Amino acid sequence: MNPSLHRNGASWYEASARERIAGLLDPHSFREYLGPSQAIMSPHLALFDLPPAFDDGVVIGKGRLDGSDVLIAAQEGRFMGGTFAEISGAKILGLLRGARANVAGKGPETIILALDSGGVRLQEANAGEMAVSEIIRAIVEARMHGISVIALVGGRAGAFGGAGLIAATCSHIVISRHGRIGVSGPEVIETNKGVEEFDSRDRALVWRITGGRTRVLCGGADSYVCDDIAAFRATTIALQSAQRGKLTPDILLREQKRLEQRLAENGSARDAPEIWKKRNIPDPEHIADLAEGDFITLHEKTGVRHDAR
Repeated sequence: MNPSLHRNGASWYEASARERIAGLLDPHSFREYLGPSQAIMSPHLALFDLPPAFDDGVVIGKGRLDGSDVLIAAQEGRFMGGTFAEISGAKILGLLRGARANVAGKGPETIILALDSGGVRLQEANAGEMAVSEIIRAIVEARMHGISVIALVGGRAGAFGGAGLIAATCSHIVISRHGRIGVSGPEVIETNKGVEEFDSRDRALVWRITGGRTRVLCGGADSYVCDDIAAFRATTIALQSAQRGKLTPDILLREQKRLEQRLAENGSARDAPEIWKKRNIPDPEHIADLAEGDFITLHEKTGVRHDAR
């Protein structure tokens, strides 16, 4: 493991899935499940003349975070867009189910999902869709047993499609400026509704709608951090030590009311600055231009706070 990953300045966005794990967890504490010596590769990609990966784009295992045991899954956005498929989905699902099974035996009480995915792998669509639905069920069941599930979003692929749905079911979402969350990606919207609805080549528009700053200001994510592995680590440590309790029907009802209110207030907006104007956020047209420190200060003053999850 590279010790420099624990120092300030190591980019989460630029790092691989394994580098993110190495920088996030305590040094030399990570033990990978189904690693190189137990490679299980996709049985389907060869049919499309596509090269497989020994980990199918997902790294899972157990380690320590600030001295406490955690389970972690990290998607590799540079392999097939970090997509959910038969093997990659099964690995994440097995990790979640294993955590629930072990909680009575004093197993880890925190699961970290480093999401970096464009959604379901088209070449394995049925298996990917099933994996997403089962992962969502497993997250809810884990949380009902008092296990905290923390989503970290800041990679190249963002968290779209099934990854966006999965993030929404987690206990807490940590996002950076480069992170993006959505159900339908910009290209999908443009293909189905036309460029007039959403120009996927307009990067500024894409980040204003789906990017980390917009998501955290409107309550679509909970914590905002700089693009720095050390910052993700510090925030995750703080969340790990917080007692969130078990998921209950009352929490779900509060979350539903929060989403209904957000839709009523912002559903007609065509772009992010319209929302910021309604909330009297200063200089709404230039949120994206703020330096990281200035934006964090703004978020602390004006960002949506909620405890529904």
